[in-house]
Amino acid sequence: MEFLLLKQAMQENFNRMSKNATQLFEVNVDKEELWNLYLDSFPEGTNEVFRQRREYDCSCCRHFIKTIGNAVVIENNKIQTIWDFKINDTKFQTVVNALSSYLKSKVISDVYVSKLSKIGTDNSHEQLPNKEIISWNHFYLELPTKFVSKSDKSEGDIKGSFRDIKNVFKRSLDEITEESLLTVLELISQNSLYKGEEWNVVLTQFLKHKRVYDKLKSEGEKNNYTWEQSVKVGGVIGKIRNHSIGTLLVNISESMELDLAVKKYEAIVAPTNYKRPKAIFTKKMLQDAKKTIEDLGYLNSLGRRYATLDDIVINNVMFSNKDSAKRIGVLSDLSGVNGLDVFAKMAKEVPTNPKKFSKVEEVSIGDFIANVLPTASELEVFLENKHSSNMVSLIAPENKEAKTMFKWNNSFGWAYSGNITDSDMKDRVKSAGGNVEGVLRFSIQWNEVADDRNDLDAHCKEPNGKLIYFGNKLDFATTGQLDVDIIRPTIGKPAVENITWIDKNKMLSGVYKFAVNCFSNNGGRTGFRAEIEFDGQVYSFEYNKELKNRETIEVASVTFNKSTGFTIEEKLPSNVSSRDVWNLTTNQFVPVSVVTLSPNYWDLQEGIGNKHYFFMLKDCINPEMPNSMFNEFLKEELMKHKNVFEALGGKMAVKDADDQLSGIGFSSTKRNDLLIKVKGQTERILKIKF
Repeated sequence: MEFLLLKQAMQENFNRMSKNATQLFEVNVDKEELWNLYLDSFPEGTNEVFRQRREYDCSCCRHFIKTIGNAVVIENNKIQTIWDFKINDTKFQTVVNALSSYLKSKVISDVYVSKLSKIGTDNSHEQLPNKEIISWNHFYLELPTKFVSKSDKSEGDIKGSFRDIKNVFKRSLDEITEESLLTVLELISQNSLYKGEEWNVVLTQFLKHKRVYDKLKSEGEKNNYTWEQSVKVGGVIGKIRNHSIGTLLVNISESMELDLAVKKYEAIVAPTNYKRPKAIFTKKMLQDAKKTIEDLGYLNSLGRRYATLDDIVINNVMFSNKDSAKRIGVLSDLSGVNGLDVFAKMAKEVPTNPKKFSKVEEVSIGDFIANVLPTASELEVFLENKHSSNMVSLIAPENKEAKTMFKWNNSFGWAYSGNITDSDMKDRVKSAGGNVEGVLRFSIQWNEVADDRNDLDAHCKEPNGKLIYFGNKLDFATTGQLDVDIIRPTIGKPAVENITWIDKNKMLSGVYKFAVNCFSNNGGRTGFRAEIEFDGQVYSFEYNKELKNRETIEVASVTFNKSTGFTIEEKLPSNVSSRDVWNLTTNQFVPVSVVTLSPNYWDLQEGIGNKHYFFMLKDCINPEMPNSMFNEFLKEELMKHKNVFEALGGKMAVKDADDQLSGIGFSSTKRNDLLIKVKGQTERILKIKF
């Protein structure tokens, strides 16, 4: 009867402590040592030899204690054992106290797993020689259903799975800093992290655990906490360190530069052509940048606006057309206007085919500046469709007295169409992750002016008959590869695709046929532009008609000979339809108001970045929202805050101006050409080669 009370007290304690527990755990003990402790803890004279063994040396109880005697639950990060109870019996109280103390001195090693709901033997019966039946009570428990495993896996495998999650969870809590979590959560809120929103809930939950964990003082409490919480949070949060986002968190925690840490994360999760939509910066980085700006006296240098003729001095102007600089008002009606003048003006609006000027005299930009400009009284440029990406605006400081933040000795900058500092399709291909350094390149671009969501595909049929396209992106034999494939163009952002060959020695001799296929017409009607580049020469093509669904337009054929190199045969039909670009109409001559170099070469400065030649055009108005500044302009002392400045450049609006200096620009490093009508003592048309 005494033992029955002990058993019942143990059962009641187990039911009480396990009622709100998610999982049972077991501490790391020697099972035989635990059993011997049970036997040896009885006070002297209370567990004497009965027949051949001590009175409480029972095989059924031995099995029970070895099976579940080391089971515990965790409450407030403390271990609670099945022996933590009071009983009105001195000898038994001594035993359970010893077992409890022993177990609490050990660490949790695993979850407790049982596939049986009944542990131990409730009672047994023995028939004595005199036929008397004796009943014996033993330790016994019936486990709640939540603690009984129905898995097909072995108990060892189940324990191993829980143990792995716990170990990674604890390592994550130890190694990932709260600051790194806050940084990544901030990047997610800014939409600056590729697919970061998918981790928002997980990181928020992990941050809660991190804050609780860091407040725990002893290693034992931390170990208990990770065991208890790891079975609740599961594998996603528990193994966060092993996920892509965990790599980012660990790298930031180890003080890796934020840009590099994010690039490593993107290398894991993002496609090769992914371009981060926003500059990465945090509140702390913003605060540090603000302090630097204030300390160095640049606060009033941040305001920017379009430059006008009043901003630039004569020394930096290579040509000024006084008549063109005057803005002409719009006529309210035609009354009193000479009819011949009206017809003359309308005649100028008829588009002209650029090929009409194929035999005009060619001059280099150097010769043009040295020998032609000094005697010119008027200039007009022939604005072609291909010049759309050459549109540029000069940007001035809003405060003329503000200290310059730029590498050169003035506060003027510039921005090409699409917010780039060096114009052409190659830059957009590079931004999309494409290779533009191969021996042969074919790039296409669309969705530039109107919303054109068509799915266009770059195609090349090689001499071996293989077609490089989205369904076969790489030809190992020739090194030809489609490395940018855009399916759904973003509204307001030009889309590009790119095919490149990187090794001339592996290329096959023969004809490479380039074409554009409209895989899906989604309402776009603006056509496309294309470039083929080899031997440093870029050939530009334009197709301004709507592409029908599944229609293929041949662009050109390039013949490769291992001895003589590349030759090209144009296939794309010429098209002279005009379009509106920055308040101007293409395929017409447009008056030039000012010719100047880019500000980094004003005042006879040399060698501060690439040189650009700007032809500012009459009535040219930038409809975009250009960045107010670019990192490549900034002084070195500000580059430690480059992420913040990149964001500032996009956020701070350039104030508008009707008489803005906008037009077309050409980089000294890019091949291009421009037809220009020069008026002086005579009138002639030249083709400037850049």
